[in-house]
Amino acid sequence: MASSRAGPFDALLRKLTVLNKLNEEEIHSIRSLPLRPQHFKAGATIISTGQLVSECCLLVEGYACRHKLASDGGRQIVSFHVAGDILDVQHLLFEKADHNVQTITDAAVVFFPMRDLRRLIEERPEIGKALWRDCLADASVLREWVLNVGRRDAKMRIAHMLCEFAAKCEAAGLGSPAHFMLPMTQEDIGDATGLTSVHVNRMLRVLTDEGVIARTGREIRIADWPRMKEVADFQPDYLHPAA
Repeated sequence: MASSRAGPFDALLRKLTVLNKLNEEEIHSIRSLPLRPQHFKAGATIISTGQLVSECCLLVEGYACRHKLASDGGRQIVSFHVAGDILDVQHLLFEKADHNVQTITDAAVVFFPMRDLRRLIEERPEIGKALWRDCLADASVLREWVLNVGRRDAKMRIAHMLCEFAAKCEAAGLGSPAHFMLPMTQEDIGDATGLTSVHVNRMLRVLTDEGVIARTGREIRIADWPRMKEVADFQPDYLHPAA
């Protein structure tokens, strides 16, 4: 965890100030929110379906996902998250969680009271506008995920997920399409794309054999980004400025 009070909000503010221009007073008011830091191990549940939520959760370090569970226990991951993402901004208006939030690596988060963020939005509507745009960008990503699982073949699903993750990491200052670390397991990827771990491994091998990607452990290198986007049917406009 960053030692300074400003540290936990840096990635969030970088994103919000792209989504909507904020002045120094608005930035200072976000930095002044009261914090409760907490660390989680990989695979830990941060928020559970049915939980009454009174605090916002901001991801500071590490990676997380949102997911839903079927009645048979099957998991469908609906989004991956990087540092700077508020993992439950919808709970500003819906206090009861309708999905789960889980870490996929060791992670550092900070919690701050919903009532304080609601007050801040009322007092400073430009902050509310930035958060509203962040929510709309999340909804845009979810629509793309529905298309990915429902209409693309297995190789395109995996390639598209890799493209989106690379773009999100680049926006967050965590890597570039040319070189990034893949924090999720093949099981995680399968639960995000509707494929088995065996099928995920096969598609990663196909992409490697075709020269689209190169892998060393979880290190991914995309030598030809335009070709990768073509293979994936990846059009990044749905991510919007800083999603």
